[in-house]
Amino acid sequence: MVSPEDSLVRAFVGGTSVLPDRLLENSYVEFSQGRIQKVSAIPKRIRRDIEVIDATGSYVTPGMIDIHVHGGAGADFMDGTVDAVAKACEAHLLHGVTTIFPTTTTGSEASIHAMINAVSSVRGDSLPGSQDVPWLPHIEGIHLYGPYFTPEKSGCHKKDGCRTPVRSEFESYFKTGLVKIATCAAELPGCIDFYRYAKKRGCLVTCGHSNASWSEMAAAHKAGMSHVDHFWCAMSSVASVRSRLGPPMQGSMLEFVLGHPTMSTEVIADGQHLAPELLEFAWRMKGPKMLCLVSDTSRAMDMPVGKYTFGNQDENVWIYNDGMVGRSEEGGLASSVVGLDHCVRHTASATEIPLVDVIRMATLTPAERTGIDDQTGSIQVGKRADLLLLSKTLRVQRVVRSLAAPEGR
Repeated sequence: MVSPEDSLVRAFVGGTSVLPDRLLENSYVEFSQGRIQKVSAIPKRIRRDIEVIDATGSYVTPGMIDIHVHGGAGADFMDGTVDAVAKACEAHLLHGVTTIFPTTTTGSEASIHAMINAVSSVRGDSLPGSQDVPWLPHIEGIHLYGPYFTPEKSGCHKKDGCRTPVRSEFESYFKTGLVKIATCAAELPGCIDFYRYAKKRGCLVTCGHSNASWSEMAAAHKAGMSHVDHFWCAMSSVASVRSRLGPPMQGSMLEFVLGHPTMSTEVIADGQHLAPELLEFAWRMKGPKMLCLVSDTSRAMDMPVGKYTFGNQDENVWIYNDGMVGRSEEGGLASSVVGLDHCVRHTASATEIPLVDVIRMATLTPAERTGIDDQTGSIQVGKRADLLLLSKTLRVQRVVRSLAAPEGR
């Protein structure tokens, strides 16, 4: 099912290509040497040296991009080993994710560095001139997600691992050059220094696991924060801010995101975290250019029902995979247990959101928000040949993961 692109010239012929603004039926998508070469209606003549791949009855889409993902197939990125990183990445490629941002938890400084080092080792194997690993997604960087959470909004993350950002710690993560998405709760002491530092490093700067007020969000936004993790999950509301700060009631993260067109966000569209009306409401309020689909999945993806560790094996908390979603030991929602392809299918089937927008929110929008849209995220000439064939029910039929490395690597 996974087929790396090589020096041959190939073309998906006869499928319905999902472009950023429309569906192109009976399409022709030609690719070679790791790049998309042509996108058009089926030409009258196709050169004999081109390997034709019949896409009739299927959708041709860009490869998916997951910007918030903790593991899969029994492995958590925070296990901090090359084997765990490779195993989880390979599992997500089979779910149609051709670009991935491995995501940390509230682990210790040592375990976060171990995770970054393991990701660096796996990512290095894909560089030109070294042994290529075509069965892994492109790893564009790390999502430094934990440990800078407020404990009262820690969710399934280990509560005693939550801490305030201290430059001597977070600077050591950024100096690796791998952190491309950076999260911090907006009410924590030191958060403004963190946001400014992350912004200067070119990161998508986010707020998550936070009980921040409107005014704290405004200060964070001014310092470079422009995204909120998993909307409605482990985030402040008017009621929670009032409980923390007292009257009068103040705006929360929710109102700030909805009230500012420069703020983007994401939804866990696994069918368990959010009801369909919330998915559709987020899309109507933010639009497909400022809303991403994420899996936020754990090591329990593709695994049997049962109990699993979340995070580093030695610093873990336990979650229970009930076959539909992860649950904490207290019974609350934890990380999801499905891939991004499931989130795409659920969003398309459970809401009135057009397919073009659904696919965009899992491809081009995360690419734009992380600054890699010049390379991937849409079916466009010159971009990496990261492509999927999806059935009419949006199940992954074939994955093409380009061997072309991002520019600048």
